[in-house]
Amino acid sequence: MAEVDELSKPMFAGLSDVSISGDIPVEGEINVPVGTPSHDDEHSTLDEPVKDTILRDLKAVGKKFVHVMYPKKSSALLRDWDLWGPLLLCVTLALMLQGGSVDSKEDGGPQFAEVFVIIWFGSVIITLNSKLLGGTISFFQSLCVLGYCIMPLTVAMVVCRLVLLGGSGMVSFIVRLIVVTASFSWSTFASTAFLADSQPSNRKALVVYPVFLFYFVIGWMILTFSPSA
Repeated sequence: MAEVDELSKPMFAGLSDVSISGDIPVEGEINVPVGTPSHDDEHSTLDEPVKDTILRDLKAVGKKFVHVMYPKKSSALLRDWDLWGPLLLCVTLALMLQGGSVDSKEDGGPQFAEVFVIIWFGSVIITLNSKLLGGTISFFQSLCVLGYCIMPLTVAMVVCRLVLLGGSGMVSFIVRLIVVTASFSWSTFASTAFLADSQPSNRKALVVYPVFLFYFVIGWMILTFSPSA
């Protein structure tokens, strides 16, 4: 019977009389994690209205345009890169160049594809050249800079179209030459201001030269543009 009484008792029955706080000292602290809003949660855009998202993106593109028009040593254009601005400038420039052709029998339609391919293919080649020479910026950061720096040439294209409305004589050509030369110089200067610091000091000339040719070709297309009859 004694054995049956022992087996019927709970295994940890004696522990209920033990006071941990009074008998056994407990060392250390117990921290209860409290849910605090993280940095990502505060800036989450999953629940924001589409209008706010579009306005924020347009504001970011506008700031990058300002950086191109007033180039300075800033990492904003490289840090917050995007391809919306370059795409907009490329399409705008290609559409404005579509009205002209050397051969009057052609309607100038292929020029849209030509401009599009020249800009993006040229940007990719310059970016690969920069990376092979030891550049420290990423592939898409370089595309972003090269694309946004087309803005002065796009403005030059608008001015040239307006000048051509008054005729295509010698005075018109001189005005267009001055505008395109200034825009070409500004595009080259702005792009090198952002890209030069990311290259080794002994290889900067090898990076600037392809950039020079890239914007020169675009400037030449703008200067030699003549609207089709």
